[in-house]
Amino acid sequence: MADTKITQENPNATLIRIAEALERLSPPAPPQPDFGAAEAFVWRPDPESFVPVHKVNRVPLDLLKGIDRSAAQLVANTERFAAGLPANNALLWGARGMGKSSLVKACHAEVAQTSAKQGHPGLKLVEIHREDIETLPRCLQHMRHSPCRFIVFCDDLSFDRDDTSYKSLKAVLEGGIEGRPDNVIFYATSNRRHLMPRDMIENERSTAINPSEAVEEKVSLSDRFGLWLGFHNASQDQYLEMVRCYAEHFGLDHDPDEVRREALEWSMTRGARSGRVAWQYIQDLAGRIGHGLEVG
Repeated sequence: MADTKITQENPNATLIRIAEALERLSPPAPPQPDFGAAEAFVWRPDPESFVPVHKVNRVPLDLLKGIDRSAAQLVANTERFAAGLPANNALLWGARGMGKSSLVKACHAEVAQTSAKQGHPGLKLVEIHREDIETLPRCLQHMRHSPCRFIVFCDDLSFDRDDTSYKSLKAVLEGGIEGRPDNVIFYATSNRRHLMPRDMIENERSTAINPSEAVEEKVSLSDRFGLWLGFHNASQDQYLEMVRCYAEHFGLDHDPDEVRREALEWSMTRGARSGRVAWQYIQDLAGRIGHGLEVG
């Protein structure tokens, strides 16, 4: 009786409460992403959004030494994609610290600037984290009807035992009914050529009823990448050239012979020669002599 009386006396209030309850049950659709807000974004699946990155952590393309052939291939592939021509998904695999992710970011900056001058649609870089790979189909839906073109980038992509998210990535890249949107290309970096640990592949060979089919299932993901770019450990000369170019680019005024000696000692203490080790030495040197490093 009391509820009936309230409804009769305050019909508007009752309708408002009903509307509010329905909104809680079915929240409003997320706002459409504003891809004009930046040149690069990070995909967040919950809630679905593209977080703009106004200053990308990257170095100029001409500072990436020892990977000239890979750089030329990736730039050419990206230029074709930016121009609306056919291009391949790319897997950059190999030695740690040799500039795989740096190359993707530098390549995007280089091609985006050139394609904008040529009047092509905006070229955007969208990073998706490894743990969010299963949400990639939802991510692509937001891009499918955009006039922009997108490089979707996953750094350090790999899959461990009992991880089945690679199957959704396979379907998105080539095998799904919708497939990859024409305005999207996928670039990934990994220390593993087949994105799977060796012991995982060997385990399939030893335990499966049909070993060859089981292994094919595991390694076929890498086949979805039409462009494979291998990165290998730097020679001493390549490492020293990286150090020299960094020092010259940032205007570090220090004795070249001293830089060479210190850089070699630095690499020996790290047990590696790579672009990452060279950059770490340069940061140490710049800090010691009180010189700032402006990157990005």
